[in-house]
Amino acid sequence: MIRVENLVKIYEDGFAVRALDEVTVEIDSGEFVALIGPSGSGKTTLLNLVGALDIPTSGYIVVDEQEISAMRGDVLADFHREKIGVVFQAFYLIPSLTALENVMLPLLPYRKKCAFNLEDRALELLARVGLSARITHFPSQLSGGEQQRVAIARALINAPSYLLADEPTGNLDSQSGKEIVTLLQRLNVEFGVTIIVATHDQSIVEKVNRIIRLRDGRIC
Repeated sequence: MIRVENLVKIYEDGFAVRALDEVTVEIDSGEFVALIGPSGSGKTTLLNLVGALDIPTSGYIVVDEQEISAMRGDVLADFHREKIGVVFQAFYLIPSLTALENVMLPLLPYRKKCAFNLEDRALELLARVGLSARITHFPSQLSGGEQQRVAIARALINAPSYLLADEPTGNLDSQSGKEIVTLLQRLNVEFGVTIIVATHDQSIVEKVNRIIRLRDGRIC
């Protein structure tokens, strides 16, 4: 479970921007949740804070009974590796690596500590996202939808409890976007992973279990 209490995030860039303003919300394990709202409403900020990719100005974030707001260093790195997978709008694949290598990349430094064979798991995940025939292809040889599938497989390589996706269909055509939405829904059911998506895409909104609406940094 994720529990957010009185969360505030203020960005200082010449003047103060209150991106989140006293946000309190809970997300249960296994949910498929959409964060929606106009641009600048705080969707991505909330997503980044829940994933410990940013530090709140004040307030608390508790994930599986761990208070993550003040985590730093190795403790934070361990939390990311054990709990969190992230999918970005821009796929952020390494151009010089194959699909298989891109999926393996996050855990390569920890390969000897893994309780599973890293390559076998990467191959299994690529099969799950329908890319068994593309494992030796480089990103430039893949379509946008295929690149996002590789990015999703990469986000799942550490068997995370929580998958966070920021506009995962934003750079895709409508058909590829629908395929990614269907894939996320299936992964939510098959893996039991909690999925939180920040999105403007109505096709995602129609598939989730719950919608959290934000406006001006507040839940509405």
